[in-house]
Amino acid sequence: MKKRILTAILSLCMVLPSFTGCESAAEIDSGAAQQDYPVVINEVTIQSQPEGVAVLSDNLADIVLALGYEINLKARSADCTQSDLKVLPEVTAADAEKMKELGVTLVLTDEELSEEETTELNNQGITVLPLAPATTRSEFTKLYTEVGSALAGGSTGYEKAEKTATNIFTTLDDITRIIPNSDVPATAVYITDLEGSVATGDTFTDILLSSAGFINGMKGSTGGKVEVSSLVSANPDYIFCAPGLKTALSETDGFQDMDAVKDGHVCEIDSALMNRQGRSILTVVSEMAGFAHPELSESSGTESSAESQSSVSSESSQEESSQEESSEESSKEESSKEESSAEESSEPASSTLKRGDSGDDVLKLQERLDELGYMFTLYDGTFDQGTEQAVKDFQLNNNYNATGEVNSELWNTIFSDEAIPSNG
Repeated sequence: MKKRILTAILSLCMVLPSFTGCESAAEIDSGAAQQDYPVVINEVTIQSQPEGVAVLSDNLADIVLALGYEINLKARSADCTQSDLKVLPEVTAADAEKMKELGVTLVLTDEELSEEETTELNNQGITVLPLAPATTRSEFTKLYTEVGSALAGGSTGYEKAEKTATNIFTTLDDITRIIPNSDVPATAVYITDLEGSVATGDTFTDILLSSAGFINGMKGSTGGKVEVSSLVSANPDYIFCAPGLKTALSETDGFQDMDAVKDGHVCEIDSALMNRQGRSILTVVSEMAGFAHPELSESSGTESSAESQSSVSSESSQEESSQEESSEESSKEESSKEESSAEESSEPASSTLKRGDSGDDVLKLQERLDELGYMFTLYDGTFDQGTEQAVKDFQLNNNYNATGEVNSELWNTIFSDEAIPSNG
């Protein structure tokens, strides 16, 4: 009798592994899994690659875009305002039936849903995966690997996500590296209102301020809230704030006497960008650094900045493409005239390439930026948000004004041997 039962169980495992749990789910807590699915993420088991995903978090949507997995998305919440996602239908956590009709099998959210909402979604065959925003570098990488593993598997998705997270932080380090040195680093804060809501030392914004070359004036505080008197007493050199606050600061007692306000060192940054942890963080850090150091955005930079960039370029080239360089040098010696002619004919048909453009020239641009290490998203010949940010990163690293647009001069620089690659 026991043998018959054992035989029946083994047979059932072979026929229905996904339902019986006979195929153990992979854990990713300590690294990439040996298999893609089933995979356990934040104590939630995902049996197979989602047929469709609904993202209910602006931050997680930004990460999906950074990973190039937006093709998996079937719906979004209203707060996911990225232009690349506007074509997606809007849903809420209560729209279980609508999500089912749209082909959604997985919901990404950064907040715990109510028991009723979770139950209804599960009843529709939809898995709910809550993932909180990162507050540290290690949490940032972990968050990326969790999103990647959910959308593309514990092996394939994990490895791509880990590489993407590393490359983004490497780019942040590149930005930090070209900021002019100072014996006394400037202090800065990011505030969202006049009631003491600030980026304290336990927030991800603290990392962004540091990457932009600042010391967070509220680094010693926690919880995202301080007494207004403490903020005023800190008297930071720079204030970054939510849109609309710049004027209010100059008209409010206490704040109007701060040095940053009197010296015009107040810069408004889109609140949505500050709360995203995709490639938007590169935009934020670039804006902060560029505001304090306008010379970084000028076509003729400082000597120290140029030397720093040249050093980065040299190290990157030696480590990542020594064989390519050797081949290029040999080619130059044999046919320098032909190369010169090719460079001249490689200029785009349009005088300026910008977001929204598409075609062979855009694809050629994307391929070159990818070769230089600036593209972190999938590309298909359409000048999208990821391409625009890649162009801005190249411009910042190569001493151009970070406009995100490509004119003939920039095009020639991008395709020249002097193009400084990302250190990613």
